[in-house]
Amino acid sequence: METTPAPPGETVTGIIVHQPRRDAYDEYERWLLEIREACKRFPGYLSTDVIRPVDGQDTYTVIIRFAGVEQLKAWIESEVRSEFLHRIEHALEKGDRYVIQTGLDFWFAPPAAIPPNRWKQFLLTLSAIFPLTVIVPWALSPLLGGSQGVPALLLGKLLVAAVIVFLMVYLIMPRYTRLVAKWLYR
Repeated sequence: METTPAPPGETVTGIIVHQPRRDAYDEYERWLLEIREACKRFPGYLSTDVIRPVDGQDTYTVIIRFAGVEQLKAWIESEVRSEFLHRIEHALEKGDRYVIQTGLDFWFAPPAAIPPNRWKQFLLTLSAIFPLTVIVPWALSPLLGGSQGVPALLLGKLLVAAVIVFLMVYLIMPRYTRLVAKWLYR
């Protein structure tokens, strides 16, 4: 297990990689539904995303987000999760592998998955950021319109950048990468 440090109060991502035997996919899918429901009952739980095998790959990547490192570690190290793993370990080729990350790392490179081509990362990021660079300044213009001078200009730019980064990290990229996962990881 790897862990990157997180500032207090920062969303933390656990990336779990499983490689179930092909004849156990149905059992693994049922198990995923059950463990996901158990995970939701832990304090600090935010969301779970599953990237299923595509184009001949045989790995499932499960992305779990918690409100902080301690909450995620409580789930990862819990008796409940341990019991779930014990129930499915016979169906996993390589056991349970996970990494805990903070920040933006989880957008593009889940461990044990082939990272997408750089040009795909570029196009995906550009297609998400460009509309935001048009819409966010326009939407915030009533707040920023009367401001003059260098400090006001810099404060306005900071506000626009903060809104764009917030939207990218918390709303757009987690959903967008899931939506285009087949293309992105092909």
